[in-house]
Amino acid sequence: MRAIEFHEYGGPEVLRLVEATEPGPGPGQVAIDVAWAGVNFADVKARAEGYRVDELPYRPGLEVSGRVRAVGEGVVGIEVGREVAALVDGGGYAEVALARADAVFPLPEGLDPRTAATLPTVLPTAHALIHEVGRLRAGESVLVHGAAGGIGTAVGQLARAAGAGAVYGVASTEAKAAYALEYGYDEVFLPDAFVEDVRRATGGRGVDLVLDPVGGETLRRGLGALAPFGRLVSFGNAGGGAPWQVGQPELYGQGHSVAGFSVLTLARTAPAAARALTERALRTVSEGTVTLPVTAEFPLADAAGAHRLLGGRGSTGKLLLRVED
Repeated sequence: MRAIEFHEYGGPEVLRLVEATEPGPGPGQVAIDVAWAGVNFADVKARAEGYRVDELPYRPGLEVSGRVRAVGEGVVGIEVGREVAALVDGGGYAEVALARADAVFPLPEGLDPRTAATLPTVLPTAHALIHEVGRLRAGESVLVHGAAGGIGTAVGQLARAAGAGAVYGVASTEAKAAYALEYGYDEVFLPDAFVEDVRRATGGRGVDLVLDPVGGETLRRGLGALAPFGRLVSFGNAGGGAPWQVGQPELYGQGHSVAGFSVLTLARTAPAAARALTERALRTVSEGTVTLPVTAEFPLADAAGAHRLLGGRGSTGKLLLRVED
């Protein structure tokens, strides 16, 4: 089978198309003939700096869609030939991928495999940020960094559906800001002065919820955009800055709270909770609450092209690899 691997860390050019042995499912696993693979910033960080990489060579890819090829011992309720989407612990950039059975989701009626490949990481993350972790209530306001990305476009729609009083975003360019406005946002700001822009937009009050995938100094500055009793949720460190820590002195004054979320970590440490979250999130697509735009697709052999686009911060929406010929 064809697969994409890297044998050293570096730029997109280290991604190699290789011929590999098709993996067979072990106990509790499902083998999937991959039709589409999602491309995530975590894949870029894995290739560039070894994020979540245990050893080399490494095959990236965290989410796929396709048909069940085979099931391992102990797997029930998943039929060979069934169209599915799955969260995988690496290995998605390949014609055959393995997934734990509890991270494999049959496609609901009307959901095509191309769209389904955008869902396993993005949609549960967006749902958790608004509901389970962010706990947004009707009438509250939210600020979302990375508003034009895959998670950002889903979060904007979910926040609007949850009855948010105002949905604000942050995007790195004017073009991205204009794009995000199509997905539930009232205003989208540029990064340099987002705290001042939030205060202006809210009459000095601040927002009830800030969602941040950037980390570092941006995360720290987010406290300044919060209203009294506001919540700040970190869900990544895309900026690559040093980890930021906060303590009681910064939080006590206005009753602020800070939380974090990673769907990949949840899937490893609490798979039942991750599955329930994903099932709730998938319903928002089948019900028409959320649409996830695919803004670019690449053949498997050009995974490097997808990484260049995503790593260059020029992309919007979701990127996919077309694996099935």
